Amino acid sequence: MNFQQLRIIRETLRQDFNLTEVANALYTSQPGVSKHIKDLEDELGIEIFVRRGKRLLGLTEPGKELAEVVDRILLDTHNLRRIADQFASRETGHFVVATTHTQARYALPQIIKWFKTDYPKVHLALHQGSPCEIADLLVAGEADVGIATERLDQVPELVTFPFYHWHHALIVPHDHPLRQIEELSLEAIAEHPIITYQEGFTGRTLIDRAFADAGVVPDIVLSAIDADVIKTYVELGLGVGIVASMAYDGFRDRELALIAAPQLFPRSTTRLAVRRGIYLRSYALAFIEKVCPDIGEEQLKAAIQKPSGSD
Repeated sequence: MNFQQLRIIRETLRQDFNLTEVANALYTSQPGVSKHIKDLEDELGIEIFVRRGKRLLGLTEPGKELAEVVDRILLDTHNLRRIADQFASRETGHFVVATTHTQARYALPQIIKWFKTDYPKVHLALHQGSPCEIADLLVAGEADVGIATERLDQVPELVTFPFYHWHHALIVPHDHPLRQIEELSLEAIAEHPIITYQEGFTGRTLIDRAFADAGVVPDIVLSAIDADVIKTYVELGLGVGIVASMAYDGFRDRELALIAAPQLFPRSTTRLAVRRGIYLRSYALAFIEKVCPDIGEEQLKAAIQKPSGSD
């Protein structure tokens, strides 16, 4: 048994059992991948994968249990390197934060500025993506920290902490008739074309739920992954924008007016997530404590080490 065999097992799951893609990802040959799998199965005396001819279709029952152990072994190997790096060079390293456009643009700038000032020798990479992409990066070990509103708290391999709470709000031109309504309702909003987030981004699920619970069908004419695009089309008069309230800047967005409507839409929570069982360098812990100041270092470490399902 060797680490290359374990990496191949893990990568086979990531590549949906496509051995050609496994070989490409690990810079080896497909026959070499197949041989490593067969050698490991022969050594352990079990079949890891369900096969149809030469194709792999899934995991056998023992294969499912083995895959969990493989994941833990490779994670602990990764942690060994992090521990060594921590004590060899405390103030240098590579730190990857994966987040959505909304968080990168509106919630994180001052935190990123603080981090770069306090840890100038740490290379910080800010990766933008969808909540699903962020979760995948964390599970694969390709990001240290993920920040998003959707999805992260639904992934068993991740532990999450609340960053901040917020509500959706409306943005409209200053002369829009909705600004004249004293008690705004979802019915009144739905009389106008609506521009809001794409499904899976920035609390769109809660927007849809609010209209559905009220029995109102909104006319969503355009959806986008970030508020800047939404605001652009609202300025062009194509509809009423529904955005995260923090995405409105009174100076930069002076052509538009914000209508707060916390009573109409459920509260959203943006969350910070890390991979369970991961070893975090000191600067990563400092970043998390800056984002989530109510969580102490010991509580944070204890939560990360809890197995899935014990929260």
